[in-house]
Amino acid sequence: MSKIKLIFNPNSDRGRSGQKASDLRAVVEEHGGADWVGTEHPTHATDLAAKAGLDGYDIVVAMGGDGTVHEVINGLMRVAPNHRPKLGIVPIGTGNDFAYAGGVNMDPMQAMARVFKGTAHPVDVGTIRDNNNRLEYWNNTVGIGFDGKINIMSRKITGLYGFILYLTATLRTVAQDYESSHMKIWIDDQPMDERDILMFTFGNGPREGGGFMTTPASKIDDGIFDYVSIKHISRISILQLIPKVMNGTHVTDKRVTIGTFKKIRLEADRALPIHTDGELWSPYEVNTRTVEAEMMAGAVQLIT
Repeated sequence: MSKIKLIFNPNSDRGRSGQKASDLRAVVEEHGGADWVGTEHPTHATDLAAKAGLDGYDIVVAMGGDGTVHEVINGLMRVAPNHRPKLGIVPIGTGNDFAYAGGVNMDPMQAMARVFKGTAHPVDVGTIRDNNNRLEYWNNTVGIGFDGKINIMSRKITGLYGFILYLTATLRTVAQDYESSHMKIWIDDQPMDERDILMFTFGNGPREGGGFMTTPASKIDDGIFDYVSIKHISRISILQLIPKVMNGTHVTDKRVTIGTFKKIRLEADRALPIHTDGELWSPYEVNTRTVEAEMMAGAVQLIT
């Protein structure tokens, strides 16, 4: 029988996940039980996941949203590949975008049951490094510029959840913080034209923000990342483009550039706000101006 560690984030879904987790205890006991532990502070899930690997657990389960999954994966990546536990996800967070990309059942009870009887398959993970020599792993999306600004804005909004929260943050960002950065970009060591860019997003999964289909062709197990770049356009133009981003049809718009990469480098003329999997990685004060990201194909085994 597999040795399973359940890492529960009581603050996921803006603190509303506690009852969902309580409802799942019967499912866990029905399938033979597991060891539970709750997170107590940001990045705690990373430390707990790494320790679970060192303690010989076979499966580590992220019970929460995209932020919890992000932290757990960063912990698993601290463990040597031959000892790295498999990853389970029970989606009880706000967005659950990586769970969606991985084919995880969005019903928490069904997802928990699958932890015990599902099949694991390899999924890709990315690295990201900046000019301050910070290194982190990411698994779903990296949002740079406008995307990062939306993440910052979402943290100032109370009383809203999920897709409505991110849509409101998007509209406020258009009104209050609408500037582009001049960027130099290298994709797989080949230079692109310099340009003024409003938004640059890396995609391992197709969706972010609880429903924005930013890189709709992305697959988390194909050994390649997608990107979408939007050049500087007017506020009216971005408002016209937002509905297309919601359903993934923006990729045919002439104002949008899409492509794929295994390795990418960006240099900007100003500080770049950046989120990784919905977590704010670079607020303005960090002064990130150079970003490098790279593919780690099949780095984690995901149970579905």
